[in-house]
Amino acid sequence: MEDRHGLQSGLKRRHVTMIALGGVIGAGLFVGSGAVINQTGPAAVLSYLAAGFLVVLVMRMLGEMAVANPSTGSFADYSRLSLGNWAGFTAGWLYWWFWVIVLAIEAVAGAEIIQRWFDIPIWITSLGLMILLTATNLFSVRAYGEFEFWFASIKVAAIIAFICLAAAYILGLTGGEGGVGELTAEGGFAPEGIGMVLTGIVIVIFAFVGAEIATIAAAESDEPKHAVTKATNSVIGRVLVFYVLSVFLIVAIVPWNSTKLGESPFVAALDIIGIAGAADVMNAIVLTAVLSCLNSGLYVASRMMFALAHRGDAPQWTVQLSSRGVPARAILLATSVGYVSVIAAALWPETIFLWLVNSSGAVALFVYLLIAISELRMRARLEREDPERLEVRMWGYPWLTYLVIAAIVVVIGSMAFVDETREQLWWSLGSLAVILGAYGLRARFAPTRREPTGRFASRDRATAGTPG
Repeated sequence: MEDRHGLQSGLKRRHVTMIALGGVIGAGLFVGSGAVINQTGPAAVLSYLAAGFLVVLVMRMLGEMAVANPSTGSFADYSRLSLGNWAGFTAGWLYWWFWVIVLAIEAVAGAEIIQRWFDIPIWITSLGLMILLTATNLFSVRAYGEFEFWFASIKVAAIIAFICLAAAYILGLTGGEGGVGELTAEGGFAPEGIGMVLTGIVIVIFAFVGAEIATIAAAESDEPKHAVTKATNSVIGRVLVFYVLSVFLIVAIVPWNSTKLGESPFVAALDIIGIAGAADVMNAIVLTAVLSCLNSGLYVASRMMFALAHRGDAPQWTVQLSSRGVPARAILLATSVGYVSVIAAALWPETIFLWLVNSSGAVALFVYLLIAISELRMRARLEREDPERLEVRMWGYPWLTYLVIAAIVVVIGSMAFVDETREQLWWSLGSLAVILGAYGLRARFAPTRREPTGRFASRDRATAGTPG
């Protein structure tokens, strides 16, 4: 990969493979899916299918651009090359902000799970989890990869075990009644109306954020191009198996209006199947998912900051690498925001912390929108100038790309009409306005910048976009 900027290639193929597999499996699946099922009914499976389809297409676009023009900054650089410096600045900082807030959310969630077993104040446990995984990321990229490999392995194994147990129950192989009667038993397949399926998409899509991490991690792997191609090609199977199939099995076993779904739909299903100690086992697995997300959040936020600094869009002191080849200062800056957020969660959970969470709620969708528009522009240029580099191609270009752009705009607009997401939309738009304002100040007072590197950039910098 041409654009490592001194980062070490410490990730092996197995690391990137498991990062890709585990990237879409988080607490949003293990716990959050219950809320969607409660609101939508068995038709929630359609919400997951539609949201998953959208993310699959975004990942395909990202794979096309990543293989054609590998870069440590990933989609921030593609936005810069295709749309101009403002887009790269915006995509990078939005994504960084999203993940530094996720650090606090996941640390608090992990602490709450641990408190079920040990009576330790949540804020102490939250800080302890962040310190532990900060040390892991500071040690080496291979340490991050190793931790994530085992975290992801546990998550994947848990999902596969659940699917086997649930399928056996439905087929009547475990001595129970079996069948899929719950799909229509409580008011039909879509008891709340088909409109709730669309509402569900707005909530569900956030569970898939993280699938793109593998394309960033590939920059520090031994075989970056192979890693990106495999990660993007396998996303279809990951979405269908881990989310759609799992949710289908849950709604086929558990009544959609069961109060137990609020805790964890997986626990509710395992209780009906008759698995002893399901709650404790699932809590341990959810904790693993939380730690995995925390680990990956530290990694991806630091790499995005590192890439932004190399373009002149972030403090230059964050470019400094440690003797182990990791951007230690970028890691510490990301965690410092996380530490402040954890303290805010302990002292002001209903004010400052809630504001922090809401201010990042929709920014991943803004980033996905920039990715889609960037692919539309970059693909046209590559087909005109160097079509041989299109080793991975977006399906149905340009019409599917237009469809994705329209769908993301509809999802963002729909957030204004969904109670659970309305406030997140307004505060996230505020975050977007702040970042665009910051770019305006940067462009006015610090116009010089570092050019993105790589074959695509060097071929035609002059028309890459609006100058900074």
